[in-house]
Amino acid sequence: MNSIEKGSMKRGEFLRSLGLSTSTLMAFYCLGTTMTACGSSDDDPNPNPGSGGNGITGTTSGANINFTVDLTNSNNTKLKTAGGSIIAGQVLVAQTTAGNYVALSKICTHEGNDVQYRSSSNDVFCQTHGSTFSIAGAVTNGPATTALKTYTVTVSSDGNTLTVKA
Repeated sequence: MNSIEKGSMKRGEFLRSLGLSTSTLMAFYCLGTTMTACGSSDDDPNPNPGSGGNGITGTTSGANINFTVDLTNSNNTKLKTAGGSIIAGQVLVAQTTAGNYVALSKICTHEGNDVQYRSSSNDVFCQTHGSTFSIAGAVTNGPATTALKTYTVTVSSDGNTLTVKA
């Protein structure tokens, strides 16, 4: 087992490393267990990446999504290739197989699980219950019945940055 330096892992990362599923974690919360003994309430006072080394700056969660992705940053090089995607906060950003950029909510509208871009079928897929969405966010296969939220993507003239806005 790998040793972990104190303070280097967030609570959610630790629980995921144990192999706990999202539904198991939700059961803890529904039972009233807030797991406050695991750490302080200010584990991550700024959930947005800010100007860190990941090449993403701005607001990546909440109602006012507005961030920039540096495509020259090694963390974001997947977006330089058709079929590549990244997750930035609550947003899935992908370069479709046709070479266009799209940004959608990474949260499935069925039960709130994470979705992923599938380049093999050029769609968005929720592994948990099998819902699929078009790259425009529309439901193409249930059980989800509500479309994913979409965001506006603008590419800089030099092609080195993407701006995503609500």
